[in-house]
Amino acid sequence: MSERVDLREFVGGFVAEADELVAAANASLLEIETGNDSQQPRPRAVRDLFRALHTIKGLAAMIGVEPIVEIAHALETAVRIADKGGGRFTSPSVQVAIKAVRAIAERVRAVADDKAPAAVPSGLLDAIANADATPDPPAIPPPMSATWDTRLSASERQQVFQALRGGGHVYGLVFQPSAELAADSINISTVRTKLAEVGELIKVIPRSLAPAGRGVVFDILIASDASPAKLAELAAMPVAEVSTIELPVERDVTRVDMSAVNEELPEPDSAPLAGRSLVRVELSRLDDLQEQLSLLVASRFRLERELTAMTESGLDVRRLREITDLQSRQLRGLRRAILAARLIRVTEVLDPLSLLVRSLVRPGVKEVKLEVDARDAELDKAVADRLLPAIIHLIRNAIDHAIEPIDERIAKGKPRAGILRVTCSETSTNQVELVIADDGRGIDRAAVARRSGRTVESDDDLLEVITTPGFSTRSTATETSGRGLGMDIVRRIAVDQLGGQLFVSTTPDVGTAFTLRVPVTIAIMDVFSFSCGAQSFVVPVSAIEEIFELDAAARVTPGGASGVTLLERRGRAMPVVSLGVVLAIDNGASANKALVVRRNGEPVAFAVDRMLGRQEVVVRPIDDPLAHVPGVSGATDLGDGRPTLVLDLGELTGKIARRERRV
Repeated sequence: MSERVDLREFVGGFVAEADELVAAANASLLEIETGNDSQQPRPRAVRDLFRALHTIKGLAAMIGVEPIVEIAHALETAVRIADKGGGRFTSPSVQVAIKAVRAIAERVRAVADDKAPAAVPSGLLDAIANADATPDPPAIPPPMSATWDTRLSASERQQVFQALRGGGHVYGLVFQPSAELAADSINISTVRTKLAEVGELIKVIPRSLAPAGRGVVFDILIASDASPAKLAELAAMPVAEVSTIELPVERDVTRVDMSAVNEELPEPDSAPLAGRSLVRVELSRLDDLQEQLSLLVASRFRLERELTAMTESGLDVRRLREITDLQSRQLRGLRRAILAARLIRVTEVLDPLSLLVRSLVRPGVKEVKLEVDARDAELDKAVADRLLPAIIHLIRNAIDHAIEPIDERIAKGKPRAGILRVTCSETSTNQVELVIADDGRGIDRAAVARRSGRTVESDDDLLEVITTPGFSTRSTATETSGRGLGMDIVRRIAVDQLGGQLFVSTTPDVGTAFTLRVPVTIAIMDVFSFSCGAQSFVVPVSAIEEIFELDAAARVTPGGASGVTLLERRGRAMPVVSLGVVLAIDNGASANKALVVRRNGEPVAFAVDRMLGRQEVVVRPIDDPLAHVPGVSGATDLGDGRPTLVLDLGELTGKIARRERRV
């Protein structure tokens, strides 16, 4: 007896897969558009777009989301025509395709929110059908290889032609599996992975050997700047058998009779990603795993306390110490493994920015080119999700406020298109630096000073003013960034929520750069623990610049500064803040250690009673707004059964500075 299958259980997998495919489709469309601007077709991007749409259509059909099926099928048909035309997809067609993919994304979100997807927008299917993907008879290159020409689609031939015409190299390889190679873990998947690292795979085709029974070989066509010897090594074949594809002397191209083109676009490659096995895991499951790690860390602290007590009582615990040291190393390894599982590439976070910028600019009025360089930087998924709204605020403000209209830029001698550059790099093992810079008009300090009624002389003063809640230099709202609000949100996310730092640098008519330094993860971190009065606290190691012994006799108390003294350090006066006074714990008389942090580039020392050590802890954020206290970013457990607060000393310095200004 058959059982009815409840397709609702597949919704989570569908949403996760569809989100990735929509992102891939958008990336392909943007690459095609870039190719159109430079008059260089992108046949590979057209094929990737088709594969994404084809898979979306199949997934949507599986769970019965008909509007997505209709949109994807219509767009898939247009893309198939473009592929047969040598990978040419006109700019008007790209505009329609972007709208169609956006419509698909909206319906995927509806499925994720357990809502009924809206019907297909009126006129969208007609717009797709009427989009002229290939207005002219497509041009295809002349024959280049008797072995390969008949085995390639029009777009693949165009891809080979473009690679050769651009001065690149294209090679034909042959991989023949064998028992000996299999014993060394070399197969077609591993070969494809290695070759993909040194070039662009254009085609991989299995071919039976004659006579029958001798097995199968794989013909591989690759565009690469690697040497033939290197490619032969990766493909486990003799270098003498590597064939070179050359551009014919005759450069003229012929026109294709579309009625004679009967080839079908190959179905999406059903083979697994070469050399990679992927498993999608819900973030909540990783959170549960992290919670178990937290319990292990807490029990480890308790064990340390017991061992210390046993040592003080005269017992020999050297063997136990060896075991606990081993356990500590294993816990560090487990921590690294869990963190690695939570990390995503920053490029995945920044990918949607291209479409955002594209939707915000007004053609003919203001042009903006987005440049993104994230290298191999990675972030915890939870940090990335919190950081994205701050990035979007900065992008919107840059386009609306900073980058000038075309006529104004030309009058200043600037290129007509403004440059918006987003870069990200790792500054340490647990921090990344994100910079959003533009080449616009810069921030007018005088206008900011007039609007705020405060003195704005430096970039630090400027940042302090523009991140004040509710501050704006505009009296009217715009569609792009409202009234320019949002900088307080950026600071709240980067500094308050993530415990990072925010900086600004601006020069009139040159541009503005906002720099955000945030931790890779806020869940698992190295901390210094210390006591203040009878209470224990921890602070992230990355936030502390220096720890030193505090000489009470050398401290000077300026008039009117409650809990703040001055200390000469390396020839400069450094403010010393009594943490006990700030937190209303004690009068700070017993403080003899100082922890130095930076505020707006200037050092500030916090006086505490005693340093307890350095630990690796799991931090639990305080998400309840009713329980949120400025200067407290989370809580952890040091093994004594009591919650220990994680302090944000940088935010405390801001709180003290604001209080002193009011005084």
